[in-house]
Parts: sequence; C-alpha cells; structure tokens
Amino acid sequence: MIETLLLNVLFLLFPVLIAVMFFENKLTKSNKYILILLASIALIFCMAFPFTLELGFIFDLRYIPFIIVALFGSYKMVLPLYLVLNSYRFFIGGEGIYQSLMFSTVIFIVVPLLSKRFMQQSAKNRILYAVGVTFLVTAFYFFTLCFNYSDLTSEFWTLTVYAFVIHIIVVCIIMSLIEKVISNVKTRDLYFQSERLKDISDLSASIAHEIRNPLTVTNGFLQLLQESKTMTSEDKSYIEFSLKELERAEKIVSDFLTFSKPQSANMVYANLKDEIMYVENIMRPYSKMNQVGIQVCFTNSLKKKYDENQMRQCFINLFKNGIEAMKDNGGTLSIDVAEHNKNIVIKIEDNGIGMTSEEISQLGKPYYSTKKEGTGLGMLMVYNTISNVKGKIDVESIVGKGTTFLITIPV
Repeated sequence: MIETLLLNVLFLLFPVLIAVMFFENKLTKSNKYILILLASIALIFCMAFPFTLELGFIFDLRYIPFIIVALFGSYKMVLPLYLVLNSYRFFIGGEGIYQSLMFSTVIFIVVPLLSKRFMQQSAKNRILYAVGVTFLVTAFYFFTLCFNYSDLTSEFWTLTVYAFVIHIIVVCIIMSLIEKVISNVKTRDLYFQSERLKDISDLSASIAHEIRNPLTVTNGFLQLLQESKTMTSEDKSYIEFSLKELERAEKIVSDFLTFSKPQSANMVYANLKDEIMYVENIMRPYSKMNQVGIQVCFTNSLKKKYDENQMRQCFINLFKNGIEAMKDNGGTLSIDVAEHNKNIVIKIEDNGIGMTSEEISQLGKPYYSTKKEGTGLGMLMVYNTISNVKGKIDVESIVGKGTTFLITIPV
C-alpha cells in the first residue's frame, strides 16, 4: 500500500517539476494548456497504478490534481481533466464506474465555485484552503463508500486513515511548491521592474532637460512664423503639424521627467484627499468631453509620506486611461479611497473596453501601451510611483466589460 501511494505521489509531483523546469519564466496561455495536459497525464498514471483491497475496492490519488486545477482554474481548466478522468475510468471498466462518474461530477460542479474566493486568499491561506477542500472531499468520498459495502473490514478503515493523511500531506507539498513558483515569478518580475525603473530614473533627469531646451526654442520660432502674413495657408498647415509634433515630444519628455528622484520639497504627509480632489477637478472637463461621469468616494483617514507631484501625476494617468477606455460608449469612472488593515486601498474602476490577461501582464513595462499613440511611459510612471511608497497594484479586467485597478499602500 505504501509503495503504491508513494508512486502516486511521484506522478503528482511530475507536473509541478516540469512547470518549474520549463515554464516558470513564462506562463502564457498556450503553456497553461500544456500544464493541463501534464495534470491529465499525472491523473491517468495515478489511475493506472492503484491498489486494490480484498473487498474489491480500488483506490488512488486521482482527485488531488482534479481539485487543485479546479481551485486555480475554475470550470474552463478543469473540464478537460473531468473528461479525461471519466473516459479513462470507463476504459478501465470494473465495478464503481458510475459511482466514480457521480462523485467526479459533484466535485466538478461544486469545487470550481470556490475558485474566485480561493484566488483572493494569501499564499498561506490558499494552502490551508486547498487542504480544507481536500479533507471535505475525501470525507465525502469515504462516507458514500460506506453505503456500498455491508461489511467494512479493518483494511478499509486502515485505508481511510492512510487516505486522509496522504491526501493532506500531498496537497500541502504540491500547494507549497506551486505557491513557491508563483512567489518566485512575482519576485523576479519585481526585480526586473525595479531595475528598469532605476535605469530610466538615472537617464531621464539628465537627458530630458537637455531635450526640452531646444524643443522650447523651436516651438517659439514656429509660433512666430505662423503669425507671418506672407506665408501661404499650405505653409501654415505644415507649421501647425510641426507644433503638434513638438507638443507630443514635450509630453514624452515630461513623462520621462516624472521618473527622476523625488525632491524633498515635494514630499508631504497626508491622506491623499487633496491629490484625489485636485485630479478630479482637472479631469472633469476631459471626462465631460468624452461623455464619462466621475464618482469619488473618500473614507480614508490614514496618512502616508509621498511625493505630491508624482502622486498627482499617477492619478492623472490612471483617471485619463479610465476615461479613454470609455470614450466610445460613455460610462462612469468610479474612484473609492478607503482604509483596510492599516493600508490605504484605492479602487479605480471603469466599464470600458477592458483588457486581456496578456495585456494586463505587460502593464508597467517601458514603451508598452494598449493605445495606438501611447508611449507606455504613463503606466510605467504609475508603477514607479506606487513602488516608491512600497505599495502594490492589482488589476482585474474583462474584455468588453471594464477594468479595475486596486492599489494598496501600507502605512
């Protein structure tokens, strides 16, 4: 029995080890399907090498990958495993086929319902959550088996004890490895992000000022030329185009300047209310022009030290992006600033065009933008500003329904 259980454990560790070796650096949509395939293979091997009791009962650890994938991936990802599990079970044949079908169907329907709440937990709580779900599923499994056998031998009860212990231990090990992989990916991304921000910060202040001076001079001469009465309308149109391009170049330079190190004169100790109200007032004309309403709810009393200018620019970029996401059909930009567990929590929500998971993963990277004329420096500045105050940004978005930015700043 022990040898067979250990062999099942080895099969279950196989997908996690493969993910660490080959897919830790880049978890794309296609790679997710590969991980589902690996989980399916592990599930099949567990079913192919079970152990059988004298009373005819067959047992293995097939439901562990099924439960974990259901918690992480909801219905869309667990459906292939559900089909593989039952198809292979029918292929094996023997007694208990329909009981297995009914039990796996119950898990398939119930467990993914817990996925959203599961994903909102911290890493430690997700491990405990998965253990709790596995314990309840195993208890329900053996409870239903009691009605299939009139004589429950000591072998059955020994198996029950082993099953509970092994399921809990294996789930703890696998979930710990998964959370470690997730933590490593996040840590590496934060490191690369901080290195990029550092490089830009070092270059921006020295380069941007040198570029701005000739831009200002050129802009002034072009405006003087535009007032000339001897120029044709065609020549003036060329100057107008040139002025627009200079204005755009000036905006890019300004974006670069926001990455320079905060000046002590700009540092304040406040609860962000003045910054939110200031940005709301200056963005209202732009929102009305795009038929977008702005709703602000401010209940925060916690204070934090931050660079006033950078924080205002951060909110301007976020508000502007939210408004532009709704400019075609209109909508409402909702801003909620509250406090929770000694954290300032800022929720900025729109009902615009939304983003895909791939687009969300690219946010904050230099020169990446979802807009045709965007430079990507605006969101890079947002991530840099929030990083300076030791905060974090979580993004949730559904294409066609909207995007939510959840900013958590510890005090």
